[in-house]
Amino acid sequence: MKGFILSLRSEFYKSRKTLGFWGSIVLPLLIVGLVFIGYATHKFDANTTKMPGMMLWLGYVAIVTAIMGNLLLPFYVIFIAYSVNSIEHKADTWKTLFTLPIAKWWVYAAKYFYTLFLLFTCLFLFYGLLICTGNLLGILKPELHFADYSVAAYLGQLYLKLFLASLGILSIQFLLSLLWGDFLKPMGIGFLGLIAGWITLGVKWQYVYLIPYAHPNMVWANLQAATKTVKSKTIGAMPNFTIEIFTREVWVSLVFAAVIFVAGFFIVQRKSVK
Repeated sequence: MKGFILSLRSEFYKSRKTLGFWGSIVLPLLIVGLVFIGYATHKFDANTTKMPGMMLWLGYVAIVTAIMGNLLLPFYVIFIAYSVNSIEHKADTWKTLFTLPIAKWWVYAAKYFYTLFLLFTCLFLFYGLLICTGNLLGILKPELHFADYSVAAYLGQLYLKLFLASLGILSIQFLLSLLWGDFLKPMGIGFLGLIAGWITLGVKWQYVYLIPYAHPNMVWANLQAATKTVKSKTIGAMPNFTIEIFTREVWVSLVFAAVIFVAGFFIVQRKSVK
């Protein structure tokens, strides 16, 4: 376990100046910040100010999630999976890495879990910033009834589901970045996978849940449908809005992640003897 911690710390020091690392911080700040500024400077009409707090929160969350969950998240996952392993490819340090007195399993596991950490950090910042800025809007613009409702539990479920649904893509791209050191092959395959996911989801293919690249977009599509249902039924008191986390696309994503994580270790073993 000590080897895992040392390797994890090493990954942090090696990547702390890379775009993959800073992207996990800058993306949430930029996207949530811009949406917050838009809300804070916009003059809302009477119909908006009469909306219940839940509807305002759902609209605020939907704008950010549409940008991140439906568009940028899959690209970001592909990029950070490449970014973590590209450090070793560019410096040609795979041999050096495996001459260290640390078990190869711990070195590989640390790289993989550091990639998970970057993704988790990004989504957690989205969660925290949305909660903070939404509550701040309730103070700055009391005519908007953000203070009348809390979405903390709902938002936590949403971003947890987005995280789990992204693990399939992350694991596939992590494996591809182990196989190839150049930028075009893993990124090109990732983009083709995203296009296939968008097309099959767009035509409503019944087995689209088997394609990991479609999973984040499926979360967003299901969220839109659930939001419309809640809005149509919302009369008077606000209901509790919950999300079913472990749907079939999430289970498929977890299976892909587990299988590919094990397969990646055998690839790393082959690399260590080159």
